Amino acid sequence: MKLQRMNRRAIALGAIAASSALVLTACGSDDTSGGGSGSSASATGAASSIKCDNAKGQLLSDGSSAQKNAIDAWVAQFSKACGVQINYKAGGSGAGVTSFTQGQLAFAGSDSALKPEEVTASKKVCSGGQGIDLPMVGGPIAVGYNLSGVDNLVLDAKTLAEIFDSKITKWNDPAIKKLNPSAKLPDLKIQAFHRSDESGTTDNFTKYLKATAPNDWKYSGGKAWQAKGGQSAAQSSGVAAQVKQTNGAIGYFELSYVADGMKAVSINTGASAPVAPSSDSASKAIADAKVVGTGKDLSLELNYATKADGAYPITLVTYEIACDKGNKADTLPATKAFLRYIASEDGQNVLSGLKYAPIPADIIAKVRTTIEGLS
Repeated sequence: MKLQRMNRRAIALGAIAASSALVLTACGSDDTSGGGSGSSASATGAASSIKCDNAKGQLLSDGSSAQKNAIDAWVAQFSKACGVQINYKAGGSGAGVTSFTQGQLAFAGSDSALKPEEVTASKKVCSGGQGIDLPMVGGPIAVGYNLSGVDNLVLDAKTLAEIFDSKITKWNDPAIKKLNPSAKLPDLKIQAFHRSDESGTTDNFTKYLKATAPNDWKYSGGKAWQAKGGQSAAQSSGVAAQVKQTNGAIGYFELSYVADGMKAVSINTGASAPVAPSSDSASKAIADAKVVGTGKDLSLELNYATKADGAYPITLVTYEIACDKGNKADTLPATKAFLRYIASEDGQNVLSGLKYAPIPADIIAKVRTTIEGLS
């Protein structure tokens, strides 16, 4: 009996030791840099690769709904590793930038770079500094549609501009037939959905229309929808939900929102073949981007009019916006640790599995360097 009790005690102590080792492995592997090389994590963004660096407390953030699925995956891993609670509202790029410039957020997400007046406003909350754009998430803006009996649909910039400006109103319009000679297009009204809230997705989608169909899209563009007609819904998830439940519907949102009940349009860009949205086709387009920001700002200029084979032209880049200097002292360690992780190789590897596109290597390298200098 005495020997049995000693054996049971030894087993229990061994279990406690093993459990403690697991906890230390999960949360204490701070010697593995979030910068990429030498990380032990897999492409799932395992928590063991995250460098917490005294991160603690809570972070409040808001902005782009385009990146919500990526943020959700990142937050799950980061919170598991560091115990920091991150509340990302995904209320839209406009709401995120406004809240950031009012000093309400640790960082914001936006699918459009800060405008000059927004940079000026940020200086009031970034003591001695200003808000800067850090490109973090790339991806295609899919044009999703729900049309019974039509599994493959090709459109071009001109037809898209006319559809979303209520000038093409039937699915069997001659312009659509010409692009889809073998499709059985019904005599059905087109139900075009756009964003009701201020949105970087809208900004990028309309920039594409302006760049490629200037004679058919006469609006100035921006985060607020300007064309007449159509129907609206809040956030990418809202537009996607409306398209999914409405036969004859079409709308624009990130590829990660394309789900059962809808398909994504392939775009005739003038290349050798129409291009479908994917992580790879978006990456080919984003690789053409140029850094146009000054100082520590890394805002990009995208080539929406690309005709390169396999390059999907309707793309966006979501920026995380933070102060280069003057970040709040109580949230700075957690903000830097989180941004360091999502810019790391492991963080970026999460994106392709969620139908986003990682930021090109030369650009994300600059992002990593900039994050280390945040103060």
